[in-house]
Amino acid sequence: MRKKCTVLLALAGFLAAGYGQQSIVYTHPGKTYQEALDLYHNKQYQASQTLFQRVKAQTQDPETEANSAYYIANAAVRLNQVGADQLMEDFVEQYPTSVRRNSAFMDVADYYFENGRYPYALKWYKRVEVSSLSRPERERYDFNMGYALFSSKKPKEAERYLQRVSNSAEYGSQAKYYLGYIAYQQDDYEAANQRFDQITDQEVLQEKLAYYQADMNFKLGNFEEAIAQGKKQLPKSDRRETSELNKIIGESYFNLGQYDNAVPYLQEYKGKRGRWSNTDYYLLGYSFYKQGAFEEAVQQFNKIIGGDDAVAQNAYYHLAECYLELDKKQEALNAFRNAWSMPYNEEIRRDALLNYARLGYEIGNPYEPVPKVLGTFLEEYPESEYRAEIQELLVDSYITSRNFEGAMSLLEANPRFATPATYQKVAFYRGSELFLAEDYAGALEAFQKAVRSGADPVFTGRSQFWLGESAYALGQYQQALAAYQALRASPVAGSLEETASLDYQAGYAHFKLKQYQQAAERLRAYARRGQPGAQTTDAWMRLGDSYFVSSRYANAIEAYDQALASGSPERDYAAYQKAMSLGFLGRESAKRESLVTFIGRFPNSSLKDDALFELGGSHANAGDDAQAIAFLDRLIAEHPRSALMPGALMRKGLIYYNGGRNQEALEAFQEVVSRYPRRPEAVQAVQTAKLIYVDMGQVDAYARWVRGLDFVEVTDSELEAASYEAADKPWVEGNTDAARRALEKYLEQFPSGANQLEARFRLAQLYYADGRKADALELYRTVAEAGGGETGEQALTRVCEILVSGGDTRGALPYLQRLEATADIPQNRTFAQSNLMKGYYESKDYVRTLEYAEKVLASPSLDDRIRSDAQVMIARSARETGNMQKAREAYARVLEIGSGATAAEALYFQAFFKREDGDYEGSNTAVQRLAKDFAAYREWGGKGLVLMAKNFDALEDAFQATYILENVVANFGAYPDLVEEAQTELTRIKNREAERNASVNPEENN
Repeated sequence: MRKKCTVLLALAGFLAAGYGQQSIVYTHPGKTYQEALDLYHNKQYQASQTLFQRVKAQTQDPETEANSAYYIANAAVRLNQVGADQLMEDFVEQYPTSVRRNSAFMDVADYYFENGRYPYALKWYKRVEVSSLSRPERERYDFNMGYALFSSKKPKEAERYLQRVSNSAEYGSQAKYYLGYIAYQQDDYEAANQRFDQITDQEVLQEKLAYYQADMNFKLGNFEEAIAQGKKQLPKSDRRETSELNKIIGESYFNLGQYDNAVPYLQEYKGKRGRWSNTDYYLLGYSFYKQGAFEEAVQQFNKIIGGDDAVAQNAYYHLAECYLELDKKQEALNAFRNAWSMPYNEEIRRDALLNYARLGYEIGNPYEPVPKVLGTFLEEYPESEYRAEIQELLVDSYITSRNFEGAMSLLEANPRFATPATYQKVAFYRGSELFLAEDYAGALEAFQKAVRSGADPVFTGRSQFWLGESAYALGQYQQALAAYQALRASPVAGSLEETASLDYQAGYAHFKLKQYQQAAERLRAYARRGQPGAQTTDAWMRLGDSYFVSSRYANAIEAYDQALASGSPERDYAAYQKAMSLGFLGRESAKRESLVTFIGRFPNSSLKDDALFELGGSHANAGDDAQAIAFLDRLIAEHPRSALMPGALMRKGLIYYNGGRNQEALEAFQEVVSRYPRRPEAVQAVQTAKLIYVDMGQVDAYARWVRGLDFVEVTDSELEAASYEAADKPWVEGNTDAARRALEKYLEQFPSGANQLEARFRLAQLYYADGRKADALELYRTVAEAGGGETGEQALTRVCEILVSGGDTRGALPYLQRLEATADIPQNRTFAQSNLMKGYYESKDYVRTLEYAEKVLASPSLDDRIRSDAQVMIARSARETGNMQKAREAYARVLEIGSGATAAEALYFQAFFKREDGDYEGSNTAVQRLAKDFAAYREWGGKGLVLMAKNFDALEDAFQATYILENVVANFGAYPDLVEEAQTELTRIKNREAERNASVNPEENN
């Protein structure tokens, strides 16, 4: 540097002055002193210091002593010895009259100055007596003081000294340079330019000035001059300045709108300490954007992480536009959302929100409900030219996101937001949603609204059908029939898919109303024209039942034969009912033959115990007691948990009794009483046993026996019968309140009465319908424990339902196992197996979970909801046992048939497996569908977002990855594990990005 050369010359002059005094000292007789002085001038400071210390100790001459002390201190300074400054302080204090006193201050200050130790230099310069300095010494002093202050970050003080030598022939150019630089640092570019223009020293001009002039012209907006100056300086600059000059030139071209010229210079910028800032990435990204190089623009914009200023808002908005140009709508959604969230440019905010709302409607929004975003736009910009468009999208968004409840609320509060046809459509889909959720009362109300709208005949007709189905599910069969009839009369009935099963549905409603003739007419009409399939087979079955209960057994047999011919999985029921019909026609032999054939053909049928029971009864009626006993014994041995066990034992006892085999009869009756004390058969067994005891003359034995039976009471049986009849009448009439009070009274008076099981069951049904599930549970449990009959199975099913719905799956397991083993109704058996499957999964018994899932899937006439549940259980169990291929296959099947939470789970794992395969784009597509179609399932949506963030990180899109993770951390607090995972990923990515982006703060969001 020019400055250093100049100062070195000055120091040389000072030393020369020291040599000028040498002749005086040389005359001193002290040879040792002279040797020390020679060593000092030859920079042998340690050796000279030692000799000077000896001279100082021995000399008697005050001047020699003072000079020695001076050189000792000076050598100590140059040797960086501890206490060197103090030695010099001691010299000044001890020899105040020494001629070297002022030169000592200057000498030490100059030494520190030349070694760049400016704070030390300043300390000694400030002690110099300036008035005693020569003119050249004074110029050197002022310049050195100015430069030392400048280097010590004291520009204001530095200016005062540098101004004094600004016109110096020796120091003027350098002083003007530093004065100009101080003005430059203070952003006073006019003053800086004025100073720089006064510099005449070409070495100074060539070494530094062009760089600062380029920067100043850039900051003054003189971009073309900045470019010229910058290009002029580039070949002469060092590595750091080259980087900065490229930035100046690139930004100048940028500000001139010459983006193609800007790019190569902006790319050459190396950043501060090797790191760019968000602004640097923005400049390069925007330059690419303006040239239509959207991929390259994205690669720069998406490195802007955590920005929160006008530059970042602008960058995110243009990033979103680039993503749209590249058809990356999910990425654009995130960027528009970020641009909207910043307050710096209102025009950008409005446009970003508009695009964010539109995109959310189109592809779904994983962060917040689409309707909420659309509503926000209407609230913030009520006078917008896009108001009508957004209102329409708002209504449609509720529909597309399946938020029909929200859509109904919106339209009922704002009728003008949509046409009557749209309102009717929303009401219909809301009704469908409630129907699937088994909220039949809510569904009925929604379908009634859709029917009343009447805007579209098609949706009116469909709504009438499902209105009927809702009424049917509520047991309101007359209302159901009225709705079916309204659909039948509709002009569009022939074009609706629902009409095809209208006779089937109406037939069932008539059957429930015990209008068997009308039921038969409808079911027959449906069955005769229906397509082969489960529903047609079921129609033949119910047609047979309609004839059967109407005692038209020949017609029933024909209908059951049709069901048998269909190959239905439930053909065992048809075969059994046909055999029973033969019996009612008086063809007992044919009945018995059919029942024996039935047992051989359907050995695993749930009706096998019924067949054995009927064979026992038929043979007994025919007088063939041995065969009767054989079939009853077989039932007892093979079906110990059958509901028919009490009846079989009772019938066996009666055969013995009628055959005069009293002891065997008593044993059978006593077994009935012992095993089934709450069943009506037990009361009958006691009564019949009483006759035997009387016949045998063992009344005392009878008395001892019945004394231990709590259900045998000395009561007025007629009073009990009357009390039960009082409860039965309102029950039959549908007066539920009166029926409940009468049943409660009956059970209070006759807790062990003959009708107590039926009374408990009916009261449980009433409690259940009123939502009193805990009260109903105990009653159902009592009936289920007693076992037997249709009510026993229904009660057991209800016990399972209540326990499962209440979350007590473990408590439900024994009941579910029993229901599976004893159920006559296939749907109940499937229900038991389905919940056993779930119970075993909760117990982490994955082998049995898979076993029961396969059982469920093997069930006939399975609806998609249960099939989907089974496949999900297979998938989960497969994952837990490490069989990922099986899990993939099961989740894929769920996606074909599933809905709701199971479909959301399956879609998440589709995204998960695609990521595992390295298909990051495909994985993100699955997450986008999850956000659009299953927004209600927040946890799966959040898990999908974390997955998407990892995908974007793998695709080197740090903006998308961090933005998504920040939103998960901020908005999914209800799921702590999810937030923890997101935070871990966010910290990892930010730590990595902070290594190349100076604007990234890894501590944010921690």
